[in-house]
Amino acid sequence: MIIWLASYPKSGNTWLRSILNQILFVDPTTENIFSDIHKNIPGYPSLIHFINLNPSLKNTNDIQKISNIIKNWGESQNKINKKKGLKFFKTHNLLTSINLDGQTFHFTDTRNSLGVIYIVRDPRNIITSLKNHFFLNSYDEAFEMMIDKKRWIGTTKDRVPQSLSSWDQHFNSWSFFPKNYILFRYEDLLSDPKKQIIRLYEYLQKFIKINFDKQKIDKIILNSKFLNLKKLENQGYFKEKAIDPYTKETKEFFYLGPRNDYSKILDDKTRYKIEKHFKVTMKKIGYL
Repeated sequence: MIIWLASYPKSGNTWLRSILNQILFVDPTTENIFSDIHKNIPGYPSLIHFINLNPSLKNTNDIQKISNIIKNWGESQNKINKKKGLKFFKTHNLLTSINLDGQTFHFTDTRNSLGVIYIVRDPRNIITSLKNHFFLNSYDEAFEMMIDKKRWIGTTKDRVPQSLSSWDQHFNSWSFFPKNYILFRYEDLLSDPKKQIIRLYEYLQKFIKINFDKQKIDKIILNSKFLNLKKLENQGYFKEKAIDPYTKETKEFFYLGPRNDYSKILDDKTRYKIEKHFKVTMKKIGYL
């Protein structure tokens, strides 16, 4: 069964993923805490989950068709779950149901998924990272992306389409997953990492025999500081990059981290637009 590590982009998913990797798969005393992270906690959807899954998915061009991805979410996860045991997957996909050709296709359901670890971040801070990561020209363009309920990402060559939607709809969709849902706020992980890592341990104990280890937790906290993650990226241990789909220009994945403070960076006009548009959801999470 699958446990999802889900989030809107640039919300701290990779940060939490590195922590989860150290708790379950990698010795925190090792130099490279990103070791095998793409194997231990892979991204979904990816090409490997769909290629040759059935006659309609013979090559990358077939998988690039959004309708083919939608129709095969379930079958691809059935295939993943043929291998017994617990599996963790990172995703930016909306928890959605889509009607096509007279049928309803669900991104996932409780037959394939055991739970959700969701990390959320203040949208006033997301927008700066989003603008940088997706090579957007302005805050206005980034804001339009964040409010677009029909937004898909990964629709360029060699990528697998993901239904993203708007920031608030993304958050709300996953909050309705019917079992084993846990929410982490980026800001809480930053201000009190020990408390949040213990919460993660307690969540994992529902499914795995795992004991608290104070020394291990302290080491994980040290390893997972933003400057250390950025250092590991610069040393070549973390391979993901922000890639412009048109020019193929790349940027470092870890950008500002905790220095991304909207009160010091964001202009008043953009901040007001975000607060006005996302007011209900921001209040629900405690951001307003």
